[in-house]
Amino acid sequence: MRIGNTQNVDNNPNSSYKILAVDDEAGIIDSLSIFLKRSGYSFTGITDPVEAIQRIKNEHFDLLLLDFIMTPLHGDQVVEEIRKFNKELYILLLTGHKDLAPPLETIRRLDIQGYCEKSDKFDQLLLLIESGIKSVEQMRQIKEINAKLSDTYRQLEQAYMESIQTVRYTVEAKDTYTRGHSDRVSEYSVLIGKKLGLSEDDLRRLKIGGLFHDVGKIGVPDNILQKEGKLSDDEYSEIKNHPTIGAHILSTASIFQDILPIVKYHHERYDGNGYPERLKGEEIPYLARIAAVADTFDAMTSKRVYRDSIPIDRVIEEFKRCRGTQFDPELDDLFVNILENDYQAILEIQQKYQK
Repeated sequence: MRIGNTQNVDNNPNSSYKILAVDDEAGIIDSLSIFLKRSGYSFTGITDPVEAIQRIKNEHFDLLLLDFIMTPLHGDQVVEEIRKFNKELYILLLTGHKDLAPPLETIRRLDIQGYCEKSDKFDQLLLLIESGIKSVEQMRQIKEINAKLSDTYRQLEQAYMESIQTVRYTVEAKDTYTRGHSDRVSEYSVLIGKKLGLSEDDLRRLKIGGLFHDVGKIGVPDNILQKEGKLSDDEYSEIKNHPTIGAHILSTASIFQDILPIVKYHHERYDGNGYPERLKGEEIPYLARIAAVADTFDAMTSKRVYRDSIPIDRVIEEFKRCRGTQFDPELDDLFVNILENDYQAILEIQQKYQK
């Protein structure tokens, strides 16, 4: 049964705090109602502990005054249920006698903030309530500050992402081949990751890593990027710097730390003959090995100034030939299986980015 549900509409600052009292003695609830209403608090009193648990599930309260010895549930049992879904509610336990209070270990385990002996005078209880309300107010302020900080971080993260996107678009303007390439590499990488059953975090890394894997080409001279004929050894050496340049550009922002291995090592080969560090086999970060497959596939199936795109049957032959040399054998097998049995997924990506 609920008793004395009142909403104080004064300008009293206490009126913004909602207090719930639970005691199976209606007289106690009546007394608390009068006392707390005088102090300006928004007060709800309930005599049924089971109803109180349900009420707390569906409504916000700042502080709970809870009798310990009740039927059908004792106060510690009520708190046990509440803590299953609400870890933040400030709880003060009321006891008829200090010898009837639960053990200190139980109070700590259930995160009960304090307890008070029942008395005809409410002076001690009022001090505990005021102290509890101050704690609730501090938690409100901390939450507001954290929310503002989180919002500021998101804004900074978005601003940095947009600035790097600008660099990516600048690269695409310099190198017509790159236009759409990074988007497709990103999508192919995610496709492979999904076939492998990778986590959402890894799929996100593959997506963003694919988008920015060639951002280092911003540091490669235009005459090399736009050259129509075969590159000289010196020019090819310039091109080979782009993974390191890209990783350096992105390394200044914490939001890109987990994609740096993709950016830096997507040109490493499984046999150790890649660049920039000639990593071999398992030394190459796993997600970078996936991106290497996606990157090479798009390079082979893209039309270049000096050659047409390679037919899919020849692409499959090439992947089979490079199994264990250029590519991780297991990833190579999986991608060949996609090309042979799920090529529609590839076509959808190519159509999406107007390949």
